[in-house]
Amino acid sequence: MDFFNKKDFDFVSIGDITTDAFIRLKDAKVNRSEDGQKQNLIIKFGDKVEYEFMEEVRAVGNSANAAVCAARLGLKSAHITDLGDDYNGHECIATLKKNGVDTDLVSIHKDKLTNYHYVLWFEDDRTILVKHESYDYKLPNLGKPKWIYLTSIGENSGDYHNQIAEYLRNNQEIKLAFQPGTFQMKMGTEVLKNIYARTDIFFCNVEEAKRILNKQEENIDIKDLLKMIHDIGPNVAVITDGPKGAYAYDGYEGFSMRPYPDEKPPYDRTGAGDAFSATFASAIALGKSLFDAFLWAPVNSMSVVQYVGAQKGLLTQERILQYLSRAPEDYKPQKIM
Repeated sequence: MDFFNKKDFDFVSIGDITTDAFIRLKDAKVNRSEDGQKQNLIIKFGDKVEYEFMEEVRAVGNSANAAVCAARLGLKSAHITDLGDDYNGHECIATLKKNGVDTDLVSIHKDKLTNYHYVLWFEDDRTILVKHESYDYKLPNLGKPKWIYLTSIGENSGDYHNQIAEYLRNNQEIKLAFQPGTFQMKMGTEVLKNIYARTDIFFCNVEEAKRILNKQEENIDIKDLLKMIHDIGPNVAVITDGPKGAYAYDGYEGFSMRPYPDEKPPYDRTGAGDAFSATFASAIALGKSLFDAFLWAPVNSMSVVQYVGAQKGLLTQERILQYLSRAPEDYKPQKIM
């Protein structure tokens, strides 16, 4: 395989990578809001807190999850990320390769550590303790992939985003999916206006949409959120709302989509949103319609939450189609505007 063919990827994800250490808590409580939403994880302060077990899951994070999802669905997938020249970093690279993701675009930094996060896992949900290592981000020569999937990057990445925006400006044929992470949301829409304006498909959840738009109202209509996200640049705005499903708006029509029915109660919800967004984008990259993408995405979310971590439950095309063949009759997008 020559250099140029090797760089001819279908799907390239850009973002930070980490190892998640899942700590299954035994003695904890959760308080809820008036509408029943989980708000705070409560553990005893200044005491010894029992846990059931700990499991490390390598090479995860929004962008790594997306790269693995795309590879599992049959796309030629690569991952652009930065990591340290340490044991965790090399294990992450080995795990990506094992999952069919090309790692030639990974940057290894000597004398740096690789991100390592702690996941406090209680019942079917989790709280993640994160620490993003500081890297000197530089965009590698990635050729001309069909799709770029941009997501969570560390705090000191302002110039890196400018590099990405410039690359996209010079390569208009490349499509962009954008799923902003914590620091990208903190940067604000003005700082990242060139990214938002260049985005073909945008993904976030309801609370993230309010944060991005600086809207504090509790009961903003989902139709208004979709329109406001669309107005800041993306061609298609997709907003997820957990067990309530997901919504999309392309500037002309809006649709809602119910979740795919769980085969059994969720085991761990880590990565459900990533699975939805990456599957949606991968389906479009495979030439599927928005309608089909909306059918596929909830299936992978349903599968992922049956396992520990964000990648073990990711499905192949064949498995998704098997699930769709036995989907309920009402499992289809519904027009909302």
